Amino acid sequence: MATKLWASRAASYLRISAFHRAFATVPKDLKYTESHEWVKVDGNSATIGITDHAQKHLGDVVYVEFPEVGSSVEQFGSFGAVESVKASSDINSPVSGKVVEFNEELNNGPALINANCYEQGWILKVEMNKPEEVKALMDPDQYTKFCDEEDAKH
Repeated sequence: MATKLWASRAASYLRISAFHRAFATVPKDLKYTESHEWVKVDGNSATIGITDHAQKHLGDVVYVEFPEVGSSVEQFGSFGAVESVKASSDINSPVSGKVVEFNEELNNGPALINANCYEQGWILKVEMNKPEEVKALMDPDQYTKFCDEEDAKH
């Protein structure tokens, strides 16, 4: 720990970057929001979760709050929350539509989000009613740049 602290101070004096986090995984086949949710689109079906970047900042996830199947979600609107040992955070929908399924496995094992947020740790499936909204989301390169800039501010 002392070595890391010394290295960070040395880096700041030399005006060079010192990263305090492991680089987050950013799959190329997804779209992303500024609030760190991802969406995988297959026709009018959208699978939604939180990003690797988000789960690393949250820490160990202990609870996930879901909307009811059949309820509506709006693009960028909150539909639930993720609670971790560090904090609670709203989950926002990348797209508008009707909730058709939520990941029941997260009721018994919310840590699946930490283990594999892009596969077993997905949160919600939505039948999109405005597929064109996907165009307003970030691609992987834009999201990576966004995360780098956000982390540089902290």
